Amino acid sequence: MPPRLRKVVLTAHIATSVGWLGAVMAYLVLDVTAATSQDFQTLRAAYLAMELTVRYVIVPLAVATVFIGIINALGTPWGLLRHYWVLIKLLLTIAATSVLLIEAQTVGALAKQAASAADPRDLPGTLPHSVGGFLVLLTTTVLSVLKPRGLTRYGWRKQRKVRVNGTARQQ
Repeated sequence: MPPRLRKVVLTAHIATSVGWLGAVMAYLVLDVTAATSQDFQTLRAAYLAMELTVRYVIVPLAVATVFIGIINALGTPWGLLRHYWVLIKLLLTIAATSVLLIEAQTVGALAKQAASAADPRDLPGTLPHSVGGFLVLLTTTVLSVLKPRGLTRYGWRKQRKVRVNGTARQQ
């Protein structure tokens, strides 16, 4: 990938990833409100805002992060499967997105119930998923910053092949 395009893709990946993390933090505030408030109107508003946040912000950012992250990894020397930290990030991101897509349906159902005549104080929150999602995204962020050493078997073979071929060309 040409350097200029690589920078554009990296910028898009950072923007979507950080946006996803920030949107989850905002959602977490709404979820804590839904879990702790006893005010009927506040609860109703929290559930409705949770659904809007998930549908129009979190899900699009999550899906974009997965796709742009894959493109970014394939276009850099890090590769997609060469380093453990990239592979772990990929698996965590795909897992978080999968859980999110399932949980989005639950959030939508809770918002519909909160909007109806039902008492929203009886609705369960989604706090365990919110906290879990936040921790997973925080973990992927830490991995991106620290980039711990360690090649996968594929990465080791690829690196060895490059060294052997590079040595053979020089002779």
